[in-house]
Amino acid sequence: MRSIALTNQKGGVAKTTTTVNLGACLSEMGKKVLLVDLDPQGNMSSWFGLDIHSLEKSMYNVFLQEVYFEEILKDTCVHNLTLAPSNVALAGVERILANEKERDLILRKRIAPVANNYDYILLDCPPSLGLITINALTFVKEVFIPLETKVLALNGLVTLVNTVQIIKERLNHKLEVTGIIACRFDSRTNLSNEVYKQVKERFHEKVFNTIIRENVRLAECPISSKPITMYAPESSGAKDYIALAKEVVGLETTREKDMPEE
Repeated sequence: MRSIALTNQKGGVAKTTTTVNLGACLSEMGKKVLLVDLDPQGNMSSWFGLDIHSLEKSMYNVFLQEVYFEEILKDTCVHNLTLAPSNVALAGVERILANEKERDLILRKRIAPVANNYDYILLDCPPSLGLITINALTFVKEVFIPLETKVLALNGLVTLVNTVQIIKERLNHKLEVTGIIACRFDSRTNLSNEVYKQVKERFHEKVFNTIIRENVRLAECPISSKPITMYAPESSGAKDYIALAKEVVGLETTREKDMPEE
């Protein structure tokens, strides 16, 4: 089982788009995938057509240990792709759990009983480094960072990688940044090319070879309640995420070999 947090402290970088579509492509390749929505905005849950305002059980209840993790799971339109939904109630978790002992370990404990039912667990983190994101980084072994190539984001990326390193040292010795994903790439602009060049020079093999190009179909996709491979299978967005999934799977042996021992 590979556990991966998709995180970036900046919003609007295609984090949810990448989580949904990478998860769908992995499922379509025969992998059993669990998507965990940890963003109180609930964008990933809404993407799959859930009315997040009427959820009776969600990640909020999991964090408060009111329900078992498996009680909140929802099937999606993709075979072998399961969703743990969220909504705005999750925003209250940090305040409620502020004084709880081992509050950074809650998610790890709650997911543990079902973790080995899946080949991949992908966590869509909120755009902040609060208790929820720390819980995610304490549970997973890998971090993927979707990066918007429309802004000079190198300084923010270095800060995020350093933050992951601190959490690795203090809370989760198995944690590694194993992939940086260039998103919203427009080859016609000098900015996109320059951002990608800088990131590649700084982080080398951590940067995926696959680039997610700017694509109108990707922007439209959430209104369809489907991943891009079902909404617009011939689009460049679908082709890019299929290529990314193949790259992720192709690196399984290398990544697992490089991971610290349990």
